[in-house]
Amino acid sequence: QVQLVESGGGLVQPGGALRLSCAASGLVFNYYTIGWFRQAPGKEREGVSCVTSSGSSTHYADSVKGRFTISRDDAKNTVYLQINSLKPEDTAVYYCAAAWRLPCYSDLNKNPYPYWGQGTQVTVSS
Repeated sequence: QVQLVESGGGLVQPGGALRLSCAASGLVFNYYTIGWFRQAPGKEREGVSCVTSSGSSTHYADSVKGRFTISRDDAKNTVYLQINSLKPEDTAVYYCAAAWRLPCYSDLNKNPYPYWGQGTQVTVSS
């Protein structure tokens, strides 16, 4: 069965950086678009970034542009999210999700993604 496992979260000070990883198994990874989403307490889950199966297209939420970078390593069945210049408002549980050959739309809609990981907590606090 499809399994997505996020890792790399933690507690960091404002201005710090983390690299989140999403390791996938049970699917032909290079056919899947991967999205990163996050959910803060009491808020809706929101899209952060996505990368298409080919890696040729990426999108970012306006709130993270210039600070977050998504990349994929198909040899390792892993997608990374490098997050820099962290702010307290970035505090959330971060999830990755997979969808077969989904275009990576700028609206970062979570609904087309059928496969989800369990999430990794990112806390930004001094």
